[in-house]
Amino acid sequence: MTEPTKSARDWDARYQTVEGGLFGESANEYLRMFCARSDFMEFNTHLGHACRVLCLADGDGRNGTWLAQCGYEVTAVDHSAEATRRAIARDQAAGVTVERITADLSDWMPEAGRSWDFACILYLHGTRALRERAVRLAYETLTHDGWFLLEGFSKAQADRDAMGPDDPDKLYDGKELQIWLSDALVIEATSGRLTLEEGRRHAGEAEVERLVARRRFSAGSGVNPADVWS
Repeated sequence: MTEPTKSARDWDARYQTVEGGLFGESANEYLRMFCARSDFMEFNTHLGHACRVLCLADGDGRNGTWLAQCGYEVTAVDHSAEATRRAIARDQAAGVTVERITADLSDWMPEAGRSWDFACILYLHGTRALRERAVRLAYETLTHDGWFLLEGFSKAQADRDAMGPDDPDKLYDGKELQIWLSDALVIEATSGRLTLEEGRRHAGEAEVERLVARRRFSAGSGVNPADVWS
């Protein structure tokens, strides 16, 4: 097992100083909204198996546990050992099983041949290199027409004395997502202000990027992914 990074140790310490969920107990609201989409539900009905979901930076497990409760087959990755420990306890309390992996997303790779039907990244913040790698990795592990979802603080959030990183290099914008996912079919790409109510660390007004995309657009759809970003 590799030595935890400073960032992983810092997050271990953050989790150890609080009781309960650091970002609340309920699943992310955007994730819940996404899973209620009629097109995503129709996608699931034609899979022939439980939807396989990859959650990157799942923290203490509120999203992965909820997805497993919904019947999805979930693999979750986070670099904090303490967060993963809490996530496993959350799974056990909910009576579900989630494949939990403690690993640094700067170098983690799934086993050869593994793929998922849906991948999500919710509030993963780090250097541009880390975020780009995570986004590309999540997207490239998707099956044909698989779904990708992202929510995170936008670069405009750096100007607000509130939650999230102060360093713009650790925040998202649509232009970099366009570059990283240039061949994706964009279903939804929005940037703007909303009010978060997700635990003590994500509470109040924030500038946020949201993205829903698919692994590749279907032949004959007439949609050019580049046009969606313009």
